[in-house]
Amino acid sequence: MVDVFAFLIEPLPAGDAVTPLAGTFREVDAREPALRVGELSTQRGDGIFETVAVINGYAQEVEAHLARLQRSAALCDLPAPHLPQWRAVVAQAVAALPRSGEFALRMVLSRGVEHGPAPTAWLTVAPSADFAGAREWGIRVVTLERGYAHDLAERAPWLLLGAKTLSYAVNMAAIREARRRGADDVIFVSSDGFVLEGPTSTVILRFGAQIVTPRPSASILHGTTQLSLFEHLQAQDTDSIYRDVPVADLVRADAAWLVSSVRLAAPITAIDDTPLPTRPDETAAFNEYLRSPRD
Repeated sequence: MVDVFAFLIEPLPAGDAVTPLAGTFREVDAREPALRVGELSTQRGDGIFETVAVINGYAQEVEAHLARLQRSAALCDLPAPHLPQWRAVVAQAVAALPRSGEFALRMVLSRGVEHGPAPTAWLTVAPSADFAGAREWGIRVVTLERGYAHDLAERAPWLLLGAKTLSYAVNMAAIREARRRGADDVIFVSSDGFVLEGPTSTVILRFGAQIVTPRPSASILHGTTQLSLFEHLQAQDTDSIYRDVPVADLVRADAAWLVSSVRLAAPITAIDDTPLPTRPDETAAFNEYLRSPRD
């Protein structure tokens, strides 16, 4: 059994593009305090993160996650992540893991201490939650209103709707509400009646021969798993498209899934107590691809 372990990433000198990577991160005891009292990630949720699945010794979609970390940093006015530094610490963390099993590797970049000289960055690795049952037997979901129109982000970029921030209190509250209603997870919907995403996942739907996901916008976090799966499907000449999805279309789907880096693809068996068809062979094919090594 692998316990949680962590690396703190040291700030690089400003403007130094060729700083050697040696000594720019260090392993710390995950059981001991490592963050300062004034850390804005804990006081205000002022930071961003990415979670990478490590499956059988291989970190999945690292470059896609680093690209999204960069986008989130730009949206939040954080310093741009030094990508060679992050790649090096990811490689060291993965090298310390067993060659079998599933793990969650989380990269965090915070604004640091208020009025401090530099951001704070760290990486943790832990065994992933057990999603085997969800992948095989499926999940029940409820729709919950997210509280804004599906095009709000374009009109109010300061809301950071397209950034993967540490401010996940609403997302976790939504999952707790789903469980109070006897469901496993949530599909957020907009106030003007469109499907958005799950609190920690992307929605994928099948309508006949077509695979659909809600049209990318600044109100929906671009899913690395969904993007990879669509590239795979398109390479197989499967009709897979992006479009606005009215809420009423959810229960008309021929199949639906929530997908994310660690969960992979979990089929949806019911939406708001309305049963939904499942396609076990297709789910198995999705997960076979998503468990394979992918750069």
